[in-house]
Amino acid sequence: MTAEGEELAGWARMLADGTRATVCLALLDGRAWTASELARLAKVSRPTISEHLNQLVGGGLLTEVRQGRHRYVKLAGPDTAELLEGLAALAPRREEVANSLAAVSKRDAFARARTCYDHLAGKLGVALADAMTERGLIDWSEGIALTPEGQAWLEDLGIEVDVRRGRPAIRSCLDVTERRPHLAGAVGAALCRHALRNDWVTHIPGGRALKVSGSVQAFGLPVRVVKELQPGPRETQK
Repeated sequence: MTAEGEELAGWARMLADGTRATVCLALLDGRAWTASELARLAKVSRPTISEHLNQLVGGGLLTEVRQGRHRYVKLAGPDTAELLEGLAALAPRREEVANSLAAVSKRDAFARARTCYDHLAGKLGVALADAMTERGLIDWSEGIALTPEGQAWLEDLGIEVDVRRGRPAIRSCLDVTERRPHLAGAVGAALCRHALRNDWVTHIPGGRALKVSGSVQAFGLPVRVVKELQPGPRETQK
C-alpha cells in the first residue's frame, strides 16, 4: 500500500465509527465544543468521548483549543468541513420520520438554510450559487472562478474577501440536502459573514439552521425563491 493509500484508509477508519462521525457532523457548525457537550450529543460517557476525540485530534480531523482548564475541539479547518459535507451528501439518504410538529419544523429549517462550517448551505446556499451563475458573477467553464463582474458585485455590497494562505478564493461544496453545489472557500465565507452581520440570516438555537429574512433578496435572489426560504406560519408562531 502506498503512503497516500494508508493515509486515506486511516481517515476512513476514523469516520467509520458512528460516534466519531456524529462528532464531526456536529462540529460543522464552526464552533468549538467541549467534551461534555459532545458526550451528551452522542449519548456516550465522558471517558468514551475523550477516547474518540483523542483519535480525531491525532488523525488531524480535529484541532484542540485550551482556555484555562477547559478543553475545546473544533474541525481542523474549512477543507475538513468541505470533505465531511461532501461525504455526507454522497452517503445513501435515509428518510427520517418526523413524528411531531417540532421535528418537522427542525427538519425543514435545516433543509432551507444552514451554515456549513463558515459558509451558507441548504436551499439558500444553492439558490445563491444559481443566482450568481445566472448573472455571470461566477464562471464554471474550468472548475469555478469569480468573474470580474463578480468581484465588482462583492465590492458594491461592501464584502471583503479574506484570502488566507492555502485557502482557495472560491470553490464548490456538494450540499448534503440539495445534492447540488453551494459556494465555499473565501468567497463563500465572506457571503455568510455579510448575511449574518446584516441580519439577513440569524441562527436558530440548537443547531446549524438559519432563519432567513426577506432582506436576503439583496443577494440578487428571485422573489419566488426568497418566499420559499421563509418559515411556514406554524413555525413563525413558535
